[in-house]
Amino acid sequence: MGQTTDIRIGEILTRDPEEKTPPAYEGHGKQAKSLKKTLLITVGAILLVGLVVGGILWSRRGVVTVQAGKVMRQNLSAIVTASGQIMPPPGMFAQVNANSMGKVTEILVQEGDHVQKGQLLMKTEDVQQAADVSAQEAAVLNARADLSAQQAAVASASAALKTSQANLAQAQAKFNQAQADFKRNQELFKDQLIARQVFDQNLSDFEVARANLQSAQASVAQQKALLQQAIFNRDMRRASVAQNEADLLRAQNVYNQTIYRSPFDGIITSLPVHVGENVVPGIQNAVGSTLFQVSDLSVVTAQVDVDESDILNVKMGQPAEVTIDAIPNKTFQGHVTQIGMNAIAQSSGASAAGTTDTTQEAKDFQVVVTLDRPPAGMRPGLSATARITSATANNAITIPIQALTMRERRELEPPSKASKALTAEPLTSAEEKKEDQDIQGVFVVRKGRAVFTPVKTGIMGTLNVQVLSGLQPGDEIVTGSYEVLRTLKNNAKIKVNDKALLGPNGPT
Repeated sequence: MGQTTDIRIGEILTRDPEEKTPPAYEGHGKQAKSLKKTLLITVGAILLVGLVVGGILWSRRGVVTVQAGKVMRQNLSAIVTASGQIMPPPGMFAQVNANSMGKVTEILVQEGDHVQKGQLLMKTEDVQQAADVSAQEAAVLNARADLSAQQAAVASASAALKTSQANLAQAQAKFNQAQADFKRNQELFKDQLIARQVFDQNLSDFEVARANLQSAQASVAQQKALLQQAIFNRDMRRASVAQNEADLLRAQNVYNQTIYRSPFDGIITSLPVHVGENVVPGIQNAVGSTLFQVSDLSVVTAQVDVDESDILNVKMGQPAEVTIDAIPNKTFQGHVTQIGMNAIAQSSGASAAGTTDTTQEAKDFQVVVTLDRPPAGMRPGLSATARITSATANNAITIPIQALTMRERRELEPPSKASKALTAEPLTSAEEKKEDQDIQGVFVVRKGRAVFTPVKTGIMGTLNVQVLSGLQPGDEIVTGSYEVLRTLKNNAKIKVNDKALLGPNGPT
């Protein structure tokens, strides 16, 4: 059918123009003209639409789609979050280790038992230690008996000395009397007033009295020496008693190290040993075998590790909220009661004070939060998280933290100033430092453009940050996305994506 039409058209084209068109072909010519007209109209419409779309795209070139939010007033709290574990206060928790080597012979409590200060909890082998105590007790008794005997000897020597001193006084008196009689009779004998026999008798009495005096003096000296010897022996026995008592005290101390009592009122929170198990004491830096753990859980604390970037914001008495993994969906109120002064290395957990480590490893500081009303059934070592309120600001001007960004000063210069800088003299080091200075700010939406505005910030909450200067409530600012804020230029054309419009606390 198509071929027949083509032959007829060819015949028409080869006809003489003056010949009349047969009536059979007049309808086909009108159809061709109508098709051509429709085609032209369609092409024109397409071109018109293309021009309109191109014009719109051309007018929107360089426009960045952003998310925006409003600057608002609200109450804001700065929160320091740290994790750690539930523990009793330092003075109310004790882990008792072995003091001596030997076997556990007696355990008088079980884990979870309530105990009182001084209560006997455990014993280890004490045969040798008890024998040493008995031997030293006997030695002390013997030494004390010797001391008593020497004290009696001192008393006897003292009495003998007094007797000798009395005899000496009597001999001295008789000597004085005999000497006076002798001198008087000697004069009488010279004058021949007494007989020779009387004089000789008187001389004999004088010599006897002098001999008795010398004997009494020697006796006193001897008794003094005996008294000094007795006193010396008594002091030696006293020293012996003191030495034996010290040895007894040492033996008792060694014996007492086989007996373990509760250091305070509390609960047995750990009992890792059994009867018959060998335990060893600590050696140098190595601790001894752990026997039991006593905890006073009348006061419960959360000991958490605060990062060094937050520790300066934590103060004594600040309120805190504590969550315990073992008690989900509950929050317990508390307050800061202790702040560690020494940094703790995160990798080892050891105190970093006084070390010469030159690495830039992050450090933590231990902070103790005391729970105001601790729940029952707490156990040391339970995982906990504390949210410490380090600062508050009521009715503060706030923006989302994500809206904050940093720009170098040189990026904020207008193009005209930047172009002039190309032909200007080289900048000094101070000027270069100023040009490289980072400025904190936000992009404010003004007449379809993002205008970088420096701001001064205050406390920082979980999602929002306080603005001290640079913005007013109701200002519209660019809040996202992160990729847009990272590359957005000052005074750039923007379009706010209404579907992603953000308020200070998230999507609205």
